[in-house]
Amino acid sequence: MLRTSLIYLSRQLRVFDFVKNVGFARKMASRFVAGETISTAVEAVAQLNAKGIAASLDLLGESVHSEAEARATGRHYLEILDRIHERQLNANVSVKLTALGQDISDDLGVEVVREVIARARQYDSFVRLDMESSAYTDRTLDTFEQHLFPGFENHVGIVLQSSLRRTLDDVARANRLSARVRICKGAYLEPPDVAFPDKADVDKNYVAAMHTLLTEGRYPGIATHDEAIIAEAKRFAKAQGIAPDRFEFQMLYGVRRDLQEQIVKEGYRMRVYVPFGSQWYPYLMRRLAERPANIAFMAGNIVKESLGS
Repeated sequence: MLRTSLIYLSRQLRVFDFVKNVGFARKMASRFVAGETISTAVEAVAQLNAKGIAASLDLLGESVHSEAEARATGRHYLEILDRIHERQLNANVSVKLTALGQDISDDLGVEVVREVIARARQYDSFVRLDMESSAYTDRTLDTFEQHLFPGFENHVGIVLQSSLRRTLDDVARANRLSARVRICKGAYLEPPDVAFPDKADVDKNYVAAMHTLLTEGRYPGIATHDEAIIAEAKRFAKAQGIAPDRFEFQMLYGVRRDLQEQIVKEGYRMRVYVPFGSQWYPYLMRRLAERPANIAFMAGNIVKESLGS
């Protein structure tokens, strides 16, 4: 019930209008969001890089309502890639097609995202297409396969969610293309005919997808904070003779920082997804919904930091 409530609240922009000026809420957001500007995000990436951790920068925000907004978001991503290149950071970018105009028209979304991917190719960088709710799965995968992967094979990849019942088929489709995939569990509340309602089934599907991506995929991103799944990835890779440089673990900014550093020390690759921007409220609500225990964790740390200051 708490997870459902948090996801519901993530969609209530009137609530955001209230909480964005509440210091406690902003303090909570700062744990998971690298500020509101490109400069703060770039500095966060530099700090991660100093620990041997790569990054993927994401400008927060989903569906835009005008062509002007879509093109403005595209220009922001061009600037992000420019700044990454200027600083010689170990980082790429993650984008949502709806933030680049997909809900206005598929043609607009394709045009804007191709400009971003072309800039990434110029710098020999990479663009990850974030996956949104199941309503966008087919559109995102079709756009990727028909309009983005051809010509940009080395510079664009997708995300698949193990919560969806269809995902093993989508993994096979991506592997046939030799496309790069990030596998995650998924943060959207979906109907039971589309997604597994039970965590055990989501985890089982995740492991099955992960095994296939490790053996047949192209440099998969294993995006999870689940220590049991991480241990299984290491065990499976070793058993199959898969070298640590053929895949990477991925985690969210501010989540299990101790585990991120431990994985790097063990000789594995780690990439942290670094969101930033003014639209932090929906993102924060979804992160808390994924693991409601984060609420108590965050509150405790904020109190400790406040008392210590």
